[in-house]
Amino acid sequence: MAKQWRGVIAEYIDRLDIDRSAPVITLGEGGTPLVHAPVLAKLFGVNEVWLKVEGMNPTGSFKDRGMTMAVSKAIAHGARAVICASTGNTSASAAAYAAKAGIKSVVLIPEGKITLGKLAQAIAHKAHILQVQGNFDDCLVLARDLSENYAVHLVNSVNPDRLEGQKTASFEVFDNLGFAPDYHVMPVGNAGNYSAYFKGYLELQRDGFIKDLPKQLGFQAEGAAPFIAGHPIANPETIATAIRIGNPASWDLAMKAKEVSGGEFDTVTDAEILWMHRYLSNEVGVFVEPSSATGAAGLLKFAKLGKLPASAKIVITVTGHGLKDVGWALKDEHGEEVKPTSCSKNAAEVAELLGLERNT
Repeated sequence: MAKQWRGVIAEYIDRLDIDRSAPVITLGEGGTPLVHAPVLAKLFGVNEVWLKVEGMNPTGSFKDRGMTMAVSKAIAHGARAVICASTGNTSASAAAYAAKAGIKSVVLIPEGKITLGKLAQAIAHKAHILQVQGNFDDCLVLARDLSENYAVHLVNSVNPDRLEGQKTASFEVFDNLGFAPDYHVMPVGNAGNYSAYFKGYLELQRDGFIKDLPKQLGFQAEGAAPFIAGHPIANPETIATAIRIGNPASWDLAMKAKEVSGGEFDTVTDAEILWMHRYLSNEVGVFVEPSSATGAAGLLKFAKLGKLPASAKIVITVTGHGLKDVGWALKDEHGEEVKPTSCSKNAAEVAELLGLERNT
């Protein structure tokens, strides 16, 4: 008989930095699907491709893995309130886990830079939402200032408990495949997830489960690519709101992850992101928010440049569910609104409209 998944802390307690006596605040996060995607393998000209579909977490993004750790540890330390800066997914997750814990959540969002789907989640979980006159980086500076000087616990990815929880995705990949992929690919904004996957794979290597680390490929939107520029970007701009970050909090950790894994950072355009966003829905059956398609878009770029060996086995993390940002899904490739086709109630007429043949 199959057992109920218990959340990442219970499933991986022996591999996490948390005391067994600590309270566990969980919504059943983790255990997300690793979807085999032969159509992507064909598109990229490689051996095998899998999608780690993190949009299947409780609040619809990978953030829940780290938030269960961050809020559990906050409660263990006696916190009665948590705070985060967010472009959306972190706010939804922090608010949900704070609600489960019975404590207050404060969310700082950048002015005019958050999708309604994500804001709706934070509101639903009764977060105290403040819209800061600035971008995400300004919000994070303010959140850090408040947490250092007032009685509120910071749960952004600068909190090491977040990365500790997020590393469990690496464990799940290994548990599902029985090996580590040649490449692990993902979008990069704040770079916490990129750093967390490396942390997990490094521990698997240290403990003798895998011999070689996956090469980690991290892709940023062209208008928000500080790792490519080599310095923070003052005014990042991209339609990929979840990675519209100009000064990544996990800069040093991510640079180490790239160097040690033999990985690489690169950029893709908004047009490439939106193309892949639509392709994943249409051809793979996986609906993601545009930001989450950035890794796969980057991999297609690398494939066209001949940078991927045909023998490669690749895992791509898609970070958030498409329902987070439905606006782009409601537009066609020309940017026009998609509308239902009107039809009659007559079966023969509808069959003709659809090009269906009558059963013989």
